[in-house]
Amino acid sequence: MLKKDELDKISESIRFAESNTSGEIRVYVAKHCKGAPLEKAYKIFHQLKMDSTTLRNGVLIYVALSDQKAAIYADEGINTFIQEPNFWQETLDLMLSYFKKGLLSEGICKGVGKAGEVLKARFPVSENDINELDNEVIIEE
Repeated sequence: MLKKDELDKISESIRFAESNTSGEIRVYVAKHCKGAPLEKAYKIFHQLKMDSTTLRNGVLIYVALSDQKAAIYADEGINTFIQEPNFWQETLDLMLSYFKKGLLSEGICKGVGKAGEVLKARFPVSENDINELDNEVIIEE
């Protein structure tokens, strides 16, 4: 799994990405993924109640490290505004290119950064913004 300094680096990338947006980004790390990663990400997104954000602007980055599988699931508030039809797939491909080099935390941070960019464009941070979801990486036990 990831080391403490790598987890801290990812959490910091989430904090930085969210500093410019009212959007919410979470990272969920598992060892293995049984089945399709996007289906797993969808289930986890709803289990974590990420669909309860005020503006429906949550993004979950799901990573199964041992299987080198990943998925990105974004709520309907975000997907309504994305103009690039392959944005999430391109973000995922970027992450996977780092994973293949053994640079797991770097790949996750790149994905967080790209999600933050799209969130910033559509959901800029407001004066009274509240961080609705925790920024710490969730590790599946």
